[in-house]
Amino acid sequence: MEPCKLVAVAAMDVPVRTRPSVYPEPFATQMAGRLKRVLGDLFGLQNFGVNLVTLQPGAVSSLRHYHTLQDEFIYVLSGHPTLHTDEGLTQLEPGMCAGFRAGAGNGHRLLNATNEDAVYLEVGDRSRGDEGAYPDDDIKALRVDGSWVFVHRDGTPYA
Repeated sequence: MEPCKLVAVAAMDVPVRTRPSVYPEPFATQMAGRLKRVLGDLFGLQNFGVNLVTLQPGAVSSLRHYHTLQDEFIYVLSGHPTLHTDEGLTQLEPGMCAGFRAGAGNGHRLLNATNEDAVYLEVGDRSRGDEGAYPDDDIKALRVDGSWVFVHRDGTPYA
């Protein structure tokens, strides 16, 4: 990989990712209103990813999930998203953060139940062999050659 020559950018000026979700249907359309600006890739980061995410009113960050090998971290910049975990719902505000340890098995996601955008930084590592589990849905994620592959819980591929 050629070294990145980019030094710095205004994060909100980075274009929103054109593909709204890597999930297969019927899950991809559930991510409507989630806008991701992929920041880490701009600088050629290989060990971890960083996204600036905007959740419009009514949007969710993802299906509720957890990872086997990947740690995740979020930091709220603006708005008041709600964190949904196994413990229930927790209202967040700017300046709050949350972390999700790999292998802990605690499904998590953010949802925006307010009338204003919620903006947060999302950081996760890129562990080879990682898997994502979704306790509320019939889907499983496998990290294969740097990309996510989605299957049903029984291993059957999505069409």
